Parts: sequence; structure tokens; C-alpha cells
Amino acid sequence: MKKGLGVSVLQAAQDRIKYCFDHFEKVYISFSGGKDSSVTFHLAAAEAIKRNRRLGVLLIDLEAQYDLTIKHAEEMCDLYADIIDLHWICLPMKLRNAVSNYEPVWCAWDPAKRESWVRNMPVRPGVICDPAFFDFFEPGMEFEEFIELFAIWYSKGKSTAALIGIRADESLNRWRTICKWEKSTHFGKRWTTEVVDNVFNAYPIYDWHVNDIWRFHAMYPDKPHNKIYDRMHAAGLTPSQMRLCQPYGDDQRRGLWLFHLLEPQTWGKVIARVNGANSGALYVTERGNVTGYGKITLPPGHTWRSFCNLLLATMPEVTREHYLKRFRGWLKGWHDRGYLNGIPDFAPPELEKKCWAPSWRRMCKVLLRNDWWCKGLGLTQPKSEAYARYKQLKALRKESA
Repeated sequence: MKKGLGVSVLQAAQDRIKYCFDHFEKVYISFSGGKDSSVTFHLAAAEAIKRNRRLGVLLIDLEAQYDLTIKHAEEMCDLYADIIDLHWICLPMKLRNAVSNYEPVWCAWDPAKRESWVRNMPVRPGVICDPAFFDFFEPGMEFEEFIELFAIWYSKGKSTAALIGIRADESLNRWRTICKWEKSTHFGKRWTTEVVDNVFNAYPIYDWHVNDIWRFHAMYPDKPHNKIYDRMHAAGLTPSQMRLCQPYGDDQRRGLWLFHLLEPQTWGKVIARVNGANSGALYVTERGNVTGYGKITLPPGHTWRSFCNLLLATMPEVTREHYLKRFRGWLKGWHDRGYLNGIPDFAPPELEKKCWAPSWRRMCKVLLRNDWWCKGLGLTQPKSEAYARYKQLKALRKESA
């Protein structure tokens, strides 16, 4: 339950940003070009200007993005050019492709796919496209890993706040980020989370509603916003449905179809960039066995176990082996918890939904959803090989120092 603080959400956000500038030697913002990070950028820049402080900006360019988003990012960086230290990242990073079993991962700015790039690499001060620029970067590194390692690199051993423009009412995962108790905070500030020693993520607009975002722009019409949202509004989307992110992810693929409505000139390049994008856009709004969302049904003559084996048999070998490896670990975990004779074909839906009971039906749903990391089974994404290589290199450097 939300409890009022006796001030507006705008004032509360401004106070949190002031706190960050008061207590941290370095402050930077993770900027995506979306509505939430744009408002956070405006608020942080205003405070930096008052204090004559520098504001770091981390913009990870994922290549397959709306042209209007890139134009907005350039507009924001130009507007605050005098006070920001820009790190516009255009490096080959691995990202999820949830619209294909044949190409489950794609690499943004892959040098080997230059002819298929959705757009040309930006040319402006602050753009980083050389993999050797960061001592920690390995081509093919995961997006989430880069975020953590960049924070360490940027801090240079100084106390650092990374401003993240997320709101708790956007999703359960984002709510957990703010509200979970099993985390280290900066002197009890629940809107902060320690990432590594002396580096904290800060969420100044965590308690904003989506309407507060647009109320801010109504109050300050001179503050630029991403015009792609105007087109989303014209296309009939509600404010809570307007999301920006790389288009092929597990959740993000649901908005893939919007590209051909909002930016037809970008649409052709987006569907040509990765395997399965066109069919994914056509069928992603379906439910049931087509996408694995909602209620799935059992084909005649099958048990859930035999259906699971059938689905695995139809997959490419690399994909099949990936799922089998994940399944074996998951089944062993339930065996160790008392399921000595194997797991049931199905369990009560309410228990399956909460991940409280194993079943072959849950495994089928994972396969139908193309849930690569099996998050529907309660599993998490492991660290990549690139990250492991970096950790090994770091250890060797420490030994030789």
C-alpha cells in the first residue's frame, strides 16, 4: 500500500536527486531515451546546473531502435552539452531474440552483420564504438553485465550514484527492486540499492505514476520529450502501454508490431535484422499454444511429458541442448527437495503460476514461450562467457600487480 509523504512526487524526486549530489562525489544517469529516463535526466540536469556540477550520462545504443528515439537522445545531449559527460555506447553486445528458436541471441552492432544494421552508427562527440575503450569490455558481453562493470569503471573508486528512471508501478520486478528488504541501501534510503562497494543505484521517480510523467511535461512544455510517444498515442495505445526497449526481447516482442505503424521506414530493417522477427510480429499478440501465453492445451494423444519431448524434438540441436541442460538442473533441484519418483504431469494452476510446484506442463509453457533462460521455472540468467573471461583477466592482473 502506498503511503503519502506529504509532498508532491515531483518535490520528492527533486529532494532525492539533491540528496545524491549532497552525498556522492560522482553522479551519472542511465539514459535510454524513454519517457521515464528523460524526466529523470531533466531533473538531474537542473540540479547539476544549480551546483555547477558535472553529470555523467550512460546511453547504451541497442541499434534496433526508433529513429525518433535517437533524435530525442541527440536533442537531450545537445540541450545539456555544457554540463554532461556523455558515454554513448555502440558496442557489440548480446541481446535476447525471443522471436526465433534458430537465432535465440542476437548481437547489436555486430561487425560481421554491418550490412544488416538497422541504422548507421551515430557520429558525434561522446560516442564510444571501439571495444578497446573499456578495459573490462569483451565483444559479446551481456547488456546487464556491461551496466555493472561500467559503474565500477566510472566510479574510479569514488562514491557514485547511478540515477535510474524506473517506476515501481510499471511491473512486479521493478516494484521488487525498490521494496525488497534483502539489499544494501545508502543509510536506509529504500530508493537506493548498492551495486558494488561505494556505488549505488538511485531511483528518484520510483513512486511516480505514468500520468505524473505527462503531467511534468504539461507543466514544463519547454522540456523535450520523445515524439515517438505522440505517435503511440495516435495509434491508440494507453499511457501504460507505451514502452521503449530493444524489440526482440521476451517481453518486448509484444510491441514489435508497432514498428510498421509508427516508423514504416524502420520496420523493414527491423524485421530483416534477426531471424523470426516478421512472424514474431504477426503472432505475438496470440495466446495459447501459439505463444505460450495464457492457457495452453494438450494435443490429442499426448501427456504433458510426451508433448514436452515432442517440442524439444522439433527444435534445432543447439536450442534443444540448451533447454535440456536447463531442465536437468531444474529437475535435479526438485528431486533433492523430495520428488524422488519424478515430477507430476501437471499441478494445480495456482501453484504452477507461483512456481510452488513442478510439472511437465510448466516445462511445455517455457518451450512454447521460447523462454530461453527458463524464467518461468524460476531460473535466472547465468553470467556470460565474456564476463567470465573479464573476471579471469582481472584476477591475473591483480596477481601480477
